[in-house]
Amino acid sequence: MRLAFLTHEPFFPPSGGGSAEAVYLVEEFVRRGHEVHVFGPALADADSVAARMNIRIHGFTGWGMGRYTSLRTPKYLLYPFALARMVGREAARTKFDLLLSQHTISAVAAGRLKRTLRVPVVMNFLDYLTGFMETWPAWTAPRPLVRALMRFELSLPSRYQADGIMTVSDPLADCFADAGCPRGRILPIYYGYDSERFKPLEPGAPAPDHPVVVMHGSFDQHHLQAIAREAVLRVTAARPQVEFKFLGRETATLRSFLGTVRAAAPRANLTTTGFVPYADVAEHLASATVGIVPYEASRGTHCAFVAKVVEYLGTGIPAVCTPLENVRRRFAAEPAVKFSGFDGASFGDAILAWLDTRAAERAAVGLAASERVKASLDWRVLASNAATFVEGVHASASAHAPPAANQTPSAVSS
Repeated sequence: MRLAFLTHEPFFPPSGGGSAEAVYLVEEFVRRGHEVHVFGPALADADSVAARMNIRIHGFTGWGMGRYTSLRTPKYLLYPFALARMVGREAARTKFDLLLSQHTISAVAAGRLKRTLRVPVVMNFLDYLTGFMETWPAWTAPRPLVRALMRFELSLPSRYQADGIMTVSDPLADCFADAGCPRGRILPIYYGYDSERFKPLEPGAPAPDHPVVVMHGSFDQHHLQAIAREAVLRVTAARPQVEFKFLGRETATLRSFLGTVRAAAPRANLTTTGFVPYADVAEHLASATVGIVPYEASRGTHCAFVAKVVEYLGTGIPAVCTPLENVRRRFAAEPAVKFSGFDGASFGDAILAWLDTRAAERAAVGLAASERVKASLDWRVLASNAATFVEGVHASASAHAPPAANQTPSAVSS
């Protein structure tokens, strides 16, 4: 089939988080012989990426897109309409057999296009985007507006009659089903990692001479609030030598968080790296002692399949996480993950428990966890499941499609 792949994130190189998945999905479709057209923000080296991956790339140049772009919210709100126009223009020259949207923002564009192009649409939801806004300050995200946006997001598959949807978690699948999407059209595909990149350190590799607690990501408001602050202060008070290392761009949220911690504990050992390319994150993680996910509670975080947990385990380091519903479901029996409460005291105590564990025991637990996630959550496994689902949606839609105007029923059945 000829597939239009719609995204609001730069396709390559992946910047981490949800953007990493796109490359592996597209590679799997190409491997299966499908023709893939990627529609997304313009890439500086689009021609070389397209040639290397054997795909077509259609770059959006109307304005800059990305998670750190200025005026991000209005640009994101306008982007689906511009994206739909761009795909529509290409569809006038190229007949697409299916549209696959990546994330909520592109799902709006795909839904609008379904009405005009009359082709099947599969929506891939890598998170509950507006659900994260529940923990934002009320002055930046008024509660009535947040509730309306959350309802709108869950309504997208039903509103646009999506032929199939994929979700990052079982709780998110439940949310869409409760909002009216037929359960038979939903496939949770979860979230993965690249086991060829994220793997434990080789025996004898150099490691820091002091404990390192690591966190990586985009450092949005739901990542670093009271739980993280209180946990860092608790651990620092008990073990001053512990380094807290933050991998990722220094956002306003991260700078504010570090300033608050330093004001309360001037000697806290806090380090930042700035932006780290996705391909280099694994090296930083593998040499750490413990990975943390101190998320506050919200519908968005409960529905997330947090990439951090998977990547920590893939590199063989144990993790501490707040009791997010989906992570707790998936890793309830995983010895390498300790769940705290939604409070900084219990989160800090869980970090200290790992630090008090003998290094050899931590390493053994981490190595066993690495093997388990490799078997079930490697990107190639998840991408294969997703591609099979999309092919099934296309086959079903084709079987039920009305005859073309210039064909007779007998010609179609033959």
